[in-house]
Amino acid sequence: MSKFHDTGPAAALIRLGERLPAPPAPLGAYVPVRAAGDLMFTSGMLPMRDGAVAYTGRVGADLTVDQAREAAVLCARNAVAALAAALGGVEALANIREIVQVTGHVLSAEGFSDQSAVVDGASAWLMEVFGEAGRHTRLALGAFALPRNAAVELALVVRIGPP
Repeated sequence: MSKFHDTGPAAALIRLGERLPAPPAPLGAYVPVRAAGDLMFTSGMLPMRDGAVAYTGRVGADLTVDQAREAAVLCARNAVAALAAALGGVEALANIREIVQVTGHVLSAEGFSDQSAVVDGASAWLMEVFGEAGRHTRLALGAFALPRNAAVELALVVRIGPP
């Protein structure tokens, strides 16, 4: 077994005691992942669990920052699950050379301005799973409305190549 295999994303998920969920089905006329050259883009991922949005409402009113961070992690898990499916399975996550960018939208109560703390949940999880390749640029925005009243929506851009 190669050193990268022992320390790659699949091994990190095992160490974290996590199993990726089945990738959520698209909620409209779009694809969950699209490749362009050596980049892969995910569609916006909601905090879906078992076919339903697990975290709804406005952060700063209906949900705490900690709850919203959990929602952001669930969005990231769903995005990585969609990438794994597109690449051919969880072991194929080793083909992700780096997480290039994370874009997070946070359904925000009036006056709430801690969107970066919410999206940090996803950022930290991605760095746990991908190590140094998980470091990324990021955009964390407040939103007036999100699909299905989801608390968070997250999209990833990753660069792929041979492991």
